Amino acid sequence: MPITEENPEIKRLRWRCRRGMRELDQLMLRYLDQRWLTADDAERAFFLQLLDCEDDKLWRWFMGLERPENADLDDFVTLISDLPA
Repeated sequence: MPITEENPEIKRLRWRCRRGMRELDQLMLRYLDQRWLTADDAERAFFLQLLDCEDDKLWRWFMGLERPENADLDDFVTLISDLPA
C-alpha cells in the first residue's frame, strides 16, 4: 500500500513515532516517510525494535552519547541519523 494517511499500518506507525521529544519524533517520522516503503523485512524489524525502546535510551543513541550493544542496530541508528531532513 502507498504511504498515505489512509493506510492503517502507516497511521499506526505514525502514532508510535510520537515520542516524548520533538527531535525523536522528527527522526522516527523521517525514517517512516523516506525509507519504510522500500525497506526490506530486516530493516523494518530494526525500526519496530527502536519504536519499542525507551525515549531516554533512543536519545542517548541518536546523540552519540551511547551506542546500542547490537552492531546491526547501531548501524541502523546511524542510517536514521544520516537521513536528509
